[in-house]
Amino acid sequence: MRTILVVGGGYAGFYTAWKLEKKLRRDEARVVVVDPRPYMTYQPFLPEVLAGSVEARHAAVALRRHLKSTRLVNGSVTRIDHAHRTVMVQPAAGESFPLAYDILVVTAGAVTRKLAIPGVAENAIGMKHVEEAVAIRDRLLTAFDQAATLPRGPQRQRLLTATFVGGGFSGVEGFGELMSLGRALVKKYPELDPSELSFHLVEARDRILPEVTDEPGRWVVRHLEQRGGHVHLNAQVRSAAGRRVVLSTGEEFDSELIVWTAGNGANPLVHNHTDLPIDARGRVVVRADLRVGTDAEPVEDAWAAGDDAAVPDLAIDQPGAATVPNAQHAVRQGKLVARNVIAALRGRRAKPYKHASLGVVATLGLGRGIFQWHGIVIKGFPAWVMHRGYHVLAVPTWERKVRVLAVWATAVLFGRDIVSLASVQHPRRAFETGGEPVRATAGTRA
Repeated sequence: MRTILVVGGGYAGFYTAWKLEKKLRRDEARVVVVDPRPYMTYQPFLPEVLAGSVEARHAAVALRRHLKSTRLVNGSVTRIDHAHRTVMVQPAAGESFPLAYDILVVTAGAVTRKLAIPGVAENAIGMKHVEEAVAIRDRLLTAFDQAATLPRGPQRQRLLTATFVGGGFSGVEGFGELMSLGRALVKKYPELDPSELSFHLVEARDRILPEVTDEPGRWVVRHLEQRGGHVHLNAQVRSAAGRRVVLSTGEEFDSELIVWTAGNGANPLVHNHTDLPIDARGRVVVRADLRVGTDAEPVEDAWAAGDDAAVPDLAIDQPGAATVPNAQHAVRQGKLVARNVIAALRGRRAKPYKHASLGVVATLGLGRGIFQWHGIVIKGFPAWVMHRGYHVLAVPTWERKVRVLAVWATAVLFGRDIVSLASVQHPRRAFETGGEPVRATAGTRA
């Protein structure tokens, strides 16, 4: 029986394995998924996890719960040697080992692109995983608790300042949700004044949300600024050392929380540790049917989909264009690559990938959003409802849909939960100190 190895259990990988389980005949092939995380992150919910509108575990789809006949390997693929149909796996515990396969599907996904800017690696946090969204929320809540005990001054101001770097969807949605949470949270702190809150969004280009057209993008900027946000366009972060943000425009400010969402980069595995063909951006070269290679030089038994695959975009009239890395494409590519692998196994022809955008929708905070499909633009509360409706339908499995809806219904009755669990990052502290108070300076992370 042949082995189909799926490298990565994110969007594309999860849907590939899920569809293979449903479509493969008994004893036709076995499916193996290798991923360091035991779950698939539903990334569109991360801004709401950050804001406390979605429970963190509900944005994570457990692989073992839903991939019932797939072998799951908890580890990272460190090398792909397709010439010998072997990958090297570094498990979470133990020594690395080789894993053989017959058919390969690469869905490793992109990674947060970090730049060589002083202080970013030491002080910033990304927003691609559930753990990061939870940490952002907990750090904001902890900062409010710490600021409430301090007199007005530089230390207190730093604690009440948050900065997002990157004006794409992740950055804008996270910024809008965090600002919404902060404005609601300050009402619970009589020691603090709403005017002390400072939220900054930094974007290197002259506009945000490149997926929408110019005027809706300008409206989003005006909307965020009317709510008290500081949007810095045509600005780059020169330094974040000591959590002091220095911009190319000459502006400087201290910020306790720095969130880095300035684009995605090629997965190091794909870019540096594979014998598969890659393009100039470090993505796997694939044909329109998601087979690795080109029409002239296809790579047998190798397929790729998702953010780390340069999939030709047949839906737009632009030669050489590749599909943009988003959830719409990753989900549909994952399903199609499963069907095409099965077609190849059965001697049938693979189908090309073609998907026209369903439009873009973004949350800008509780009760606020924007939607655009071609020339149709919807703003404010209706767009926010559309955002929630679309994603509760799109998140995989009915179990997750019901759980998310239950949290939303509870929030309508009782509001947001404002408890910080930042202490879970140091679970032994209480045990080690034996209850003795620990002296901490302002701004120290919990």
